[in-house]
Amino acid sequence: MLMVTPELESMITCPVCGHARIERMPVDACQYFYECRGCGVLLKPKAGDCCVFCSYGTVKCPPKQTDGTGCGCAT
Repeated sequence: MLMVTPELESMITCPVCGHARIERMPVDACQYFYECRGCGVLLKPKAGDCCVFCSYGTVKCPPKQTDGTGCGCAT
């Protein structure tokens, strides 16, 4: 079985103001909320996504990268 090493940084872009920032993703938990450093809006995942990185980042979360399942706590 081929082991995939996930990328741990993703550029998250605010859909409200367009501010973008590279952030380090947690490998063992979802990041459900993210406060934009540009306008202060509190982002949460879009319907069907497990975390803010899957919704607004350039790189999906580590669990999605490695096995495609996501963080496992999408509601």
